[in-house]
Amino acid sequence: MRYFKKIVGERIYLSPINTEDVEIYTKWLNDIEISESLGSYAMLLTLDAEKKWLEEFSSKNHNYAIVLHDGDKMIGNIGFVDIDNISRTGTVGLFIGDKDCHNHGYGTEALKLILDYAFKTLNLHNVMLFVHSNNERGIACYKKVGFKEMGRRREAKFINGEYVDVVYMDILASEFLS
Repeated sequence: MRYFKKIVGERIYLSPINTEDVEIYTKWLNDIEISESLGSYAMLLTLDAEKKWLEEFSSKNHNYAIVLHDGDKMIGNIGFVDIDNISRTGTVGLFIGDKDCHNHGYGTEALKLILDYAFKTLNLHNVMLFVHSNNERGIACYKKVGFKEMGRRREAKFINGEYVDVVYMDILASEFLS
């Protein structure tokens, strides 16, 4: 696959999403362990459906593949679900699909890269995200970068036989840039 170094970090870089990666994404998103944290584990994702979604997702709102410098291997994605340029806010989403790359700090590095870009280049003031309360690895990553919990929607998702809270977190430009 071909990737382009749009936002460059120490161990990873963010590249525009390559829709030719559709098989990799489809494999990841049909893996219960991966899709459970995204809330999509109950969905059946076909190659055709994923290709349509990837084409739409890759063409808007600053969405990127996360790629390792070592071997130019794509391991996940990060991007903005929405951006409000008037209010200078955005909602970010992140996932590492390659399970061999979990717990190596790649998500933290990707999040730092996109926040730096969001605050310094896109001129955003506030970036938020939401995460399921049972996603301890994700919550730890977000807190490490500086996100703070701003609220919860209690028992809002039914995942794997139990209700979990949806945790809303945000960070201001002044908190990140300092």
